[in-house]
Amino acid sequence: MNKVASNKILLIVGLSLMILGCSGANEHGDLQAFMDAARSRPQGEIEPLPTFSMYESFKYSVMAFRSPFEKPLTVTVGGDQKGKLAVKPDENREKEYLEGFNLMSLTLVGTFKKDGTIWSLINDGEGSVHRVTVGNYVGKNHGKITAVTASQTDVIEIVPDGKTGWVERPRALALKENN
Repeated sequence: MNKVASNKILLIVGLSLMILGCSGANEHGDLQAFMDAARSRPQGEIEPLPTFSMYESFKYSVMAFRSPFEKPLTVTVGGDQKGKLAVKPDENREKEYLEGFNLMSLTLVGTFKKDGTIWSLINDGEGSVHRVTVGNYVGKNHGKITAVTASQTDVIEIVPDGKTGWVERPRALALKENN
């Protein structure tokens, strides 16, 4: 036999012995026993997912009333009853476009002066800006613009006093500053 053939035989025998030595017939016997025991136990059941009730949406349909976040109107009893009865909105007047919005939803976005008249630019909250001045009406409570300055628009609203009369309530739309 030549030397190369004998080296091949020795290499094959050596590798075979190494493979047999590493195979270790009972090396992982405890792991195998645990797995057999786990497989022999009965399998559990998964609980079904809980059922949830559908979300019920709420529609706030009292937008014409006073906001619950505003202070209630305080009316003092006494004084001149004739003055209270003299204040009431003009129901025969044609409504202006901005009277369809709550005053709290309107924002003052700017002012400008043209031909000696100061105009307010009012955002209606729906993406449109409207030009108004003294004498125009805004808001759902018969609000009449009484004064326009560079930073503020004053409005007098006529609201029910909770009984049979009406009272005037001063309000203002102020220009917000960008900080």
